[in-house]
Amino acid sequence: MEITKEELILEVLRQEKPDFHDFSTTELADFLNDYDEYSNVIIEILEPHRAVKTLKFLDLRVQKKLIHTLPSNIVATLIQNMHFDDRTALLSELTSESVKKLVLFLSPEDRIETLALLGYPEDSVGRLMNPDYIEVKDYFTIQDALNKIRKLGRTIENINFIYIIDDSERLIDDINLKELLIASPETRLSELMDKKYIALNVTDTQESASSVFRKNNRAVLPVVDHDGILLGIVTIDDILRVQSEEDTEDIQKIGGTEALDEPYMNTAFFELMKKRAPWLVILFLGEMLTATAMSFFQDEISKAVILALFIPLIISSGGNSGSQASTLIIRAMALGEITFADWWRVMRREIFSGLVLGTILGSIGFLRIVIWSSVSPIYGEHYILVALTVAITLVGVVLWGSLCGSMLPLLLKRIGADPAASSAPFVATLVDVTGLIIYFVVASLLLSGTLL
Repeated sequence: MEITKEELILEVLRQEKPDFHDFSTTELADFLNDYDEYSNVIIEILEPHRAVKTLKFLDLRVQKKLIHTLPSNIVATLIQNMHFDDRTALLSELTSESVKKLVLFLSPEDRIETLALLGYPEDSVGRLMNPDYIEVKDYFTIQDALNKIRKLGRTIENINFIYIIDDSERLIDDINLKELLIASPETRLSELMDKKYIALNVTDTQESASSVFRKNNRAVLPVVDHDGILLGIVTIDDILRVQSEEDTEDIQKIGGTEALDEPYMNTAFFELMKKRAPWLVILFLGEMLTATAMSFFQDEISKAVILALFIPLIISSGGNSGSQASTLIIRAMALGEITFADWWRVMRREIFSGLVLGTILGSIGFLRIVIWSSVSPIYGEHYILVALTVAITLVGVVLWGSLCGSMLPLLLKRIGADPAASSAPFVATLVDVTGLIIYFVVASLLLSGTLL
């Protein structure tokens, strides 16, 4: 029988002197995320640099547990050996009391730098920044730059680029390590410069930084202040982590729930209920408006009961079209493809889309009623008018749903709210109520004097 990696790790743990050299960092992290009862034992056994690398890939829940349960000397070693960006990411999730205790393990210089990073806004590039990088002057030769890389490279997380600064420490260019390796050692860096570098501002949002990375296909970017002074670098691994968290949060909100602070299986039951119940209550109250809307048209329904058969069809079609548009626009906004300034282009596009999609559904609904009436009298002698009512309503409801679904995210973004809050259930509820009104107004106009 083939042994699993989990069983193999457990077997290694039973040894008198466990050796984890056969396991990758991610394999160990995956094991500890699933079996966190072994986390303290394994982290204490690992060499410091391996323990730090493993800690980086652990779930936040396991990281917090280790910080609060490991011996002080082990915690001190971990905190001291973490890269600035990883340390900032961890400390930003802890209480202020825990942060105060942990920074005492750092050297005075690292303590000042760490607290400075924590002082940037929570969703800013400054929180992701690593102040360790290789800086050089433009009069350096290639050999001078390589010598500095050899001297400092072991202590720096990323050396794919070196950064050229002037006497005021302003960034003037960055150069790829590949260019250094293929150029003559006597060449001066000024000869390789083109000053076409891309840099992030320390106060930029992490969302905008993600867009810059994606558009420019970069693995690392420099970070400057408003005066152009080089402050640090941001690497793609931190951007991917942030993007994953944001995507997860948006998907959960689109599904009609508050974002979870922990993975689903690690979220306490009552916490899960607290996240889900408020939105369900809000949506339920919204759907109650549907019953209220129907009460205004009791006479029409009593005179033409056949109209009630098509209510689920009408409201579901409008809700579906709204959900489609909402999802497309929210994702396009997240990718930076559209902004509020594009609202008219989006509206114009959705008007045409709604009309075409509504016409398609309306035609199918019309044909279905007409064809069915040829074999069954269920729709009565005025089936053509009923078919027209359903067809015209579907065009109007789908058009309205598309407009609501596309405009709500843009409006929420404009007023500073999260566009994902205009989730598919929220849009569907809104369109359900208005869809009924459209349906019975059309019915009143077309069926007056016949069924009504």
